[in-house]
Amino acid sequence: MLKTAGYHNLLIWQRGKEFIKRLYAVTENFPRSEIHGLQSQTRRAAVSLLLNLVEGQRRSSRKEFLRFLDIADASLVEVEACLEIALYLSYLKEDEYDKLENKRRELAIMLRSFIKSVYQTRT
Repeated sequence: MLKTAGYHNLLIWQRGKEFIKRLYAVTENFPRSEIHGLQSQTRRAAVSLLLNLVEGQRRSSRKEFLRFLDIADASLVEVEACLEIALYLSYLKEDEYDKLENKRRELAIMLRSFIKSVYQTRT
């Protein structure tokens, strides 16, 4: 049974899961030779976004939480670079790239807004 409390209520968590599901489906079509390369790296970076969000939320201080959110942001930039490389190598069609990149950008905006709200929260 899935939980419905804590980070599960965060919109960025919910949208991030949807993004990862789509990204996994699209990267399934990468060449077999990329299973341990670009396919794996792209997927790990996307998952890292959510894992750092969750781990940071469990930390005891706002400073630590912000550090993990910064790592999550860096992971999202890594996904951006991976998608650009995949497009350049013709592993992604332009329309697939555009859809993923639009969702990735949406997540980046949400994450930066979340970081700002955590930063401004008084403890």
